[in-house]
Amino acid sequence: MNRALNIIAFFSLVCVTAQTALYNNGNIRIHEGGNLGFHTDFINDSPFDGNRGLAGFYGTDLSVFGSIVPMFYDVEVAVDNDLILNLGLDTNNNTNFILGDIYTPKSNSAVYYNFLTDAFYNGDGNLTKINGYAAITNQQNFLFPVGDVEFLRPLTLNSEAANPFAKCAYFFDNPGTQGVIPGNFDTSVLDVDIEAVSTLEFWRLEGSIPSTVSISWNERSNLTALTDDPTKIIPVGWSKISQRWINLEVGMVTGTLDQGFVTTETFVPDEYEIITLGVSQIPFEPLAKDVPTLDNFFISPNGDGINDRFYVEELEESPNNMVRIYDRFGLKVFEKENYVDEFVGMSNVDNFVISREDGLPIGIYFYTIDMLDLDLKYQGFLYLAR
Repeated sequence: MNRALNIIAFFSLVCVTAQTALYNNGNIRIHEGGNLGFHTDFINDSPFDGNRGLAGFYGTDLSVFGSIVPMFYDVEVAVDNDLILNLGLDTNNNTNFILGDIYTPKSNSAVYYNFLTDAFYNGDGNLTKINGYAAITNQQNFLFPVGDVEFLRPLTLNSEAANPFAKCAYFFDNPGTQGVIPGNFDTSVLDVDIEAVSTLEFWRLEGSIPSTVSISWNERSNLTALTDDPTKIIPVGWSKISQRWINLEVGMVTGTLDQGFVTTETFVPDEYEIITLGVSQIPFEPLAKDVPTLDNFFISPNGDGINDRFYVEELEESPNNMVRIYDRFGLKVFEKENYVDEFVGMSNVDNFVISREDGLPIGIYFYTIDMLDLDLKYQGFLYLAR
């Protein structure tokens, strides 16, 4: 009874532009084990922090307004036509995407969904992501679940130390003609080792800590318009100092022209306005050699004794090897030295994999194999079924 009375005392219903909204004009708190569901717009004009329970957003076309950013512990989003943030939102534990995007205006980078220290998320996908700016505070490594209306286009950030603050958004737009971010990022103004730059998409990433970044491409990226050789795909950034596109250097690239990912060498994100995919004038050195290609593989670890493990016969000739497996966005999910046949659809690395005990989700993965004693490198696709 007291809990209900407290909520009534601090929340009041107001009418905003002909729509009912929940208005917080007092200092309230969701205690551990408590649940608070928002089924209408939310206006927050008073401190709303120190929460330990669940704040859920449920309904259609919900918005968050106000003057003071709320801080929630667990957040759940199940909103038709998106949860629209006109005010930022902080979370310090789990965000559960069920239905709809979290939308922030890309024309206003001061509004973002902020994952505080140790905060994480699950349920992200093409229909459940952040269409706008996602941020982190005091986190070293993070997979930003960003995208646009149609696709999840995440960016993986691995930093040398914890980021005091970092922020990312994805844009399906021509970087040379976009009108959202101040500046002109002419895709014809290139450094000498760049042949071409994507005119279809880009990411905006802010961060002060030296980091590596992984970004991916899909069929919509239309890299066939730029090259017929996927080994020439590189990450590029618009330099704030030189005002031109600079090669961010490849740490790894794998995939075909229809899908794949590329990882940068270490750089400082704040030195670049935006980043995207480009094509090198010179073939990427580790793959410029004549590297034979292994077949694509299919595994179904269901215990029937058929294709239960990822087995590569050629590794019998190279016991000194390194096998790595990545998801389609470039997130490493498995790594093993002196590999034999240990991969059975489970992740063995400390990363962002959720519900790791349930195994990796079905779908397409990339593998890379270094046969160290033979000085050979391989890459290919792996389809995981159940």
